[in-house]
Amino acid sequence: MFKFFKPAPAIERLPKNRIDSEYKKLRLQVFLGIFIGYAGYYLIRKNFSLAIPYLTEQGFSKGELGVALSAISIAYGISKFVMGTVSDKSNPRYFLATGLILSAIINLLFGFIPFFTSSVTIMFIMLFLNGWFQGMGWPPSGRTLVHWFSVNERGGKTAIWNVAHNVGGGLMAPLAIAGVSIVSTYFGAVYTGYEGVFILPALVAIGVAIIAFLLMRDTPQSVGLPPIEEYRNDYPTASKKTFETELTTKEILFKYVLNNKWIWIIAIANVFVYFVRYGVLDWAPAYLSEEKGFNMEESSVAYFLYEWAGIPGTLLCGYLSDKLFKGRRGPSGVIFMIGVLIAVVVYWLNPAGNTMIDNIALIAIGFLIYGPVMLIGLQALDYVPKKAAGTAAGLTGLFGYLGGAVMANALLGYVVELASWDAGFMLLTGSCILAIILFALTWNVKGQTELK
Repeated sequence: MFKFFKPAPAIERLPKNRIDSEYKKLRLQVFLGIFIGYAGYYLIRKNFSLAIPYLTEQGFSKGELGVALSAISIAYGISKFVMGTVSDKSNPRYFLATGLILSAIINLLFGFIPFFTSSVTIMFIMLFLNGWFQGMGWPPSGRTLVHWFSVNERGGKTAIWNVAHNVGGGLMAPLAIAGVSIVSTYFGAVYTGYEGVFILPALVAIGVAIIAFLLMRDTPQSVGLPPIEEYRNDYPTASKKTFETELTTKEILFKYVLNNKWIWIIAIANVFVYFVRYGVLDWAPAYLSEEKGFNMEESSVAYFLYEWAGIPGTLLCGYLSDKLFKGRRGPSGVIFMIGVLIAVVVYWLNPAGNTMIDNIALIAIGFLIYGPVMLIGLQALDYVPKKAAGTAAGLTGLFGYLGGAVMANALLGYVVELASWDAGFMLLTGSCILAIILFALTWNVKGQTELK
């Protein structure tokens, strides 16, 4: 591991009269750091999709470009676990900023050097690297959340932070379009113009990485403050342990993560939650067009509503898990997935022609599904010591992306093609039911069980 990734050591504690004011200031500061930093990752994650129309004009087929694009999801799923393990033994401010800058460099290479878009193989390799560096965003954010926010407030704070991906993803397209305009206007003699979808967002992302680095800190102890549990008198276990000792990779993996039945339960649940999330989202345009008679404009509006409905839904889900269920995440997961199940069935069985009901069903699914997506990551943080948070969240992400997301694209597509949309919706309905059952198993689990 590079030396500059090494966790910041604890320093002498500040005088008592300074602790409260310093804690309040730094909690806001580090939260802004991880929010802005994680939003920055989404400025440069999906840019290649916007470049596909331009690349097809250069002779690449949609199939070839789709294969290249799949590299991001494959690499991201693996990296979120592997780099999560590394991040648990790293300083998050260095780790997050480094990953964002490396991802930005990949995008700059795409934009400035034509060689990197000259073949499918090269594009696949570059997009795999981009996906790998993208996996360095979630784990350090998770490490920061568990060190600066205690169990009974973590649901709401994690929900707010999770909105960063909507913010970053929403800003990416305008930045990319502006980039195309700038490159076409001022560098038209050298470049085609589409290169701007990579260049401008990447430059902004580098600036964001610097801002995030300046705002973030490692642990409260590294700036002379007590652990968050002591500060708020909110301990995860009855014995009031805070588990502040740095752990070895072996301890993290085999003592607290791979031998933790709760982590395996939510990791498997994540397969079904992601299958529903991407199964509905990725196939909405095709389903609405083929079965419900939507035109492209109507499908695009429905797609947009699905995504943005997730923001208030995520915030509500986190709030309920904190305030109503006192830090237990399972009940919120069950309630929201029951709602998803009902909305999926309505979306499926609603006859063609009832456009409003289809849109309402999609809004409901979007509103409800992102809460469970957030909750599983939050449960991963809750169910292990703070020093193992990145690894636990990475394992659930690995299952979600390589299991749920890939199945939603490949398996669901083949099922619909070989059988029917009804068969596809049977899979979605079954996935909702299995996710509900798995969330129910965690109904009474709050924070960590007594760890030894």
